[in-house]
Amino acid sequence: MPSVTEPTAAFVSGLPKAELHVHLEGTLEPDLKLALATRNGVDIGQSTVEEVRASYAFDSLASFLAVYYPAMDVLVTEQDFYDLATAYFRRAAADGVRHVEAFFDPQAHTTRGVPFETVISGLHRAAADAVGYGLSADLILCLLRDASAESAHETLLAALPYRDLLVGVGLDSDERGNPPAKFAEVFQIARDAGLKLTMHCDIDQVGSIENIRQVLGEVRVDRIDHGTNILEDPALVALVRERRIGLTCCPVSNSFVTADMKAREIVELLGLGVLVTLNSDDPAYFGAYVADTYTAFARQAGVGRDELVQLARNSFEASWLSDSERAGYLAEIDAFLEANPA
Repeated sequence: MPSVTEPTAAFVSGLPKAELHVHLEGTLEPDLKLALATRNGVDIGQSTVEEVRASYAFDSLASFLAVYYPAMDVLVTEQDFYDLATAYFRRAAADGVRHVEAFFDPQAHTTRGVPFETVISGLHRAAADAVGYGLSADLILCLLRDASAESAHETLLAALPYRDLLVGVGLDSDERGNPPAKFAEVFQIARDAGLKLTMHCDIDQVGSIENIRQVLGEVRVDRIDHGTNILEDPALVALVRERRIGLTCCPVSNSFVTADMKAREIVELLGLGVLVTLNSDDPAYFGAYVADTYTAFARQAGVGRDELVQLARNSFEASWLSDSERAGYLAEIDAFLEANPA
């Protein structure tokens, strides 16, 4: 195989891109966590940024979630949620992100006594202000699959009065024993309300390919989060290609919870014409925001500018932007390439 010149950091960070798979709670950096704990009088058992950073330790999806959810205890007020999202939007803009469709987990907060209105108000205010950093931002309400379908239904009903502040509904958390079909009726209500649908199909889980079949068949999602196990069934690969269903892949986070980034699988899907995209997932925990994710993927996969440009194009193609908005962002990529020839 001929050698490929690794794209420069300036090229990667300057390349216009969308981020479609980022959990706002997963952008809680140690310094902000400590500051919010102090602000709200929450005892987190750590007194320095270094101690907080050391607590972000895990080696599987289950052990990650065991660290992830307790960290949210510091998020209490509307201002807390605003500060959390704003810190991410600023960082994303510096990485060349022009549009974000970001997840948040309301059940992780309402079960602690934080009202849904507090959560959505802070996040929406930050999303509206993100235009000041040069990007647009939409919010995806994520339901927790390891909670009951009844809890998901109650959460969705509580969110519907704020429907205009949301672009879609997702499904995340521990996949074990919690197949997509468990939430099919709830997601139909969301679709009937005009919301887009996506679900996590985490990599290398028990029953991964069956879960992908369910999200495409029973639920009929508009996008799949993670999803590289789809390569186990060529018919499903053909289906997502035909329907233009995007896969929001997260190579760096993959490497924390499994043996590798799944770079080979992402490259294969890209070559098959599937709308695969690169995303940071929970960057405060995995140590890589989206530009670092592009760079790490390029290095691991041995790909260059052309592939990264296609992935950036895919990020807008797989987004839930209007056709005119999408065309505008794709034109930005063309202008960037013209100004930065190979």
